[in-house]
Amino acid sequence: MSIPITASILYNLVQCPHRVTMDLFGNPAKKDPTNPFIQLLWEKGNEFELEVIESLNRPFTNLKAYSNEEKENLTIEAMKRGSDLIYGGRIRADDLIGEPDMLRRLNAKYIAGDIKSGAGEEGGGEDTDGKPKKHYAVQLALYVDILERLGFSERRRPFIWDVHGKEIIYDLDVSQGARKTATLWDEYQAVLEVARNIVARKESTLPAYAGICKLCHWFTACKQTLEKLDDLTLIPELGRSKRDIMLACVKCRGDFASAEIMSFVQGKKTAFPGIGIDSLIKFQDRAILQRKQGAKPYLKIPVTIPHYDRELFFDVETDPMRDVCYLHGFIERLNGNNASERYIVFFAEEPTEEEEKRAFELAWAYVNNCMPCMIYYYSAYERTIWSKLQKKYPSIATAEEIESLFNSMKATDLYHHIIRPRTEWPTYDHSIKTLASYLGFSWRDPNPSGAASIEWYHRWVKNRDPSVRQRIMDYNEDDCRAMRVLLDEIRQMS
Repeated sequence: MSIPITASILYNLVQCPHRVTMDLFGNPAKKDPTNPFIQLLWEKGNEFELEVIESLNRPFTNLKAYSNEEKENLTIEAMKRGSDLIYGGRIRADDLIGEPDMLRRLNAKYIAGDIKSGAGEEGGGEDTDGKPKKHYAVQLALYVDILERLGFSERRRPFIWDVHGKEIIYDLDVSQGARKTATLWDEYQAVLEVARNIVARKESTLPAYAGICKLCHWFTACKQTLEKLDDLTLIPELGRSKRDIMLACVKCRGDFASAEIMSFVQGKKTAFPGIGIDSLIKFQDRAILQRKQGAKPYLKIPVTIPHYDRELFFDVETDPMRDVCYLHGFIERLNGNNASERYIVFFAEEPTEEEEKRAFELAWAYVNNCMPCMIYYYSAYERTIWSKLQKKYPSIATAEEIESLFNSMKATDLYHHIIRPRTEWPTYDHSIKTLASYLGFSWRDPNPSGAASIEWYHRWVKNRDPSVRQRIMDYNEDDCRAMRVLLDEIRQMS
């Protein structure tokens, strides 16, 4: 019996085609344990869905308790008798199966929708609209496709009920823009074809190294495969799409490292669409460095790092599910003396606006009392979060004050200002954990990650276990100290 195409298959395919292959045909014994953060996302998603359903002020047909063929039959019966709203139904047509959270009657037919515990769109801001999420769009399109085949579809305009209480319409037949003329329905058809080919074993897939992989239950198995293949995606920033373009000419890192780079150059362009000459040279330099015995990181461009009597290494922790910043952590060092280091932390004991505001206010006051100093952070996240908190709590600081704090005379983004543009490392990526670990730094926690910290915070809020609270702080302190280790290495390189 053929494997049906489901919404989860399409969702995973957009994220990683190889995930679909592994889920369908991989050896289950090679799976990593489910990441606690992923488990938390499932739980919170189910909790949010129940909250939304319980808040409905209208009658609906509830089919959540049924399963498989019985649920399918009851869904069809409910649509035939004209139920205004169907929750937890199941629809099937040909090789497609869908379980939309909602089926809503409109003009004697139905539109499908899902309840999501995240934002219904991505990007956008206060004055600009966001864009549909492709992994949501293909799920919704599957439901529409099935409804059309069954004769129950009312237009290709499914919806998302998101965490902000908004209903987001996904118009599947509208062009996505002047440059990207394809519609979301076109995108769905392309993804569906790939899914069918994978299910039928007509199309093989390859793993690819990416940040999202670290939460996947196939991470260890895929990483082993990538290392065995000497895969090109082990080169930082050379992702799946670039690898797939290059594969016809370059099979692995070893081949790339030893290749005559100008053989891939044609005038002002390379043989690989979307990869410029400078990028190609950069990727080859990284491949050579990775394969060199005893390779060491080096500076591409000289770096001048001024010395300050006081240095602050700054890291925040946030919970996107509750939309709260629950921790601001600092390692403070005086006169470059590591023995002077102390950890300063401001923690929101509850995931409330009152506690979030209190922690932000105390952190803001602390930083200003430390001036003059230099603040170090890794990537733009801290700056983004503090700008967001300023808008939320304008009585604490003005937008101009936040902007002034993060200017280059007071703050340095180690990743964007130094690591990415000025250095090279013999590592698979440039995350703070990868680079600090390469330099011999160790986190006290056996499984350190921002995702893990979120899961710990949920446990703290629920159970008030002091050891969990301390675990969060130890992790954040180690993140801050890792930046100091990295900065000192860059100074040595300079």
